[in-house]
Amino acid sequence: MSLPHAILTALLEKPSSGLELTRRFDKSIGYFWSATHQQIYRELARLEQSGFIRALPSAVPARGQKKEYEVLPAGRAELTEWAAAGQDPKPMRDPLLLRMRAAAVIGTDGLRDELERHLALHRAQLTTYHGIETKDFPPGRGSEQDRLRHLVLRGGIELETFWIGWLTEALDALAAEPEKAPDTLAAEPGDAPGTPGAEQGRDQAAPGQT
Repeated sequence: MSLPHAILTALLEKPSSGLELTRRFDKSIGYFWSATHQQIYRELARLEQSGFIRALPSAVPARGQKKEYEVLPAGRAELTEWAAAGQDPKPMRDPLLLRMRAAAVIGTDGLRDELERHLALHRAQLTTYHGIETKDFPPGRGSEQDRLRHLVLRGGIELETFWIGWLTEALDALAAEPEKAPDTLAAEPGDAPGTPGAEQGRDQAAPGQT
């Protein structure tokens, strides 16, 4: 149920066309909610049918012109009710974590490459978020709306920072040589009693010994 509310939020911030919404979801909105082009257009149609949004009238109607949408009072009321309702945290379901658990029993072939790929993606996303922070939240912007939006972005930044640290740790763990148990270390002949080398050393005493 959250995608329609993300769209209502975005349209209340700025009336937009479906294409503009897609671009915003790819950039700034993407740090808290992702959606594909098809999902956004399907949801816009549902919201319009529900009476939550409407297409703005065009001054110059033209075939194929992009429709811009705005939120109607019913849509604002729906978003207000949803935002005020409680919601429990959702448990994490990440395929990468499941893959690592599987690798513990079937082997780690291909796992390093996948971890490195994820690390590069998270680093790129963090760079994008820092760029948004620099552009949209310069020092001195301290309204309540700006503070709340900045906090949402900071959540995305902290999450990307966590994944970068965790993936780096995971790659270091894969690179580490497993420690050998003391009883598996190779012994030189004669180093310890009970080994063939030690017995041979006692049997062949040096000349002059009794």
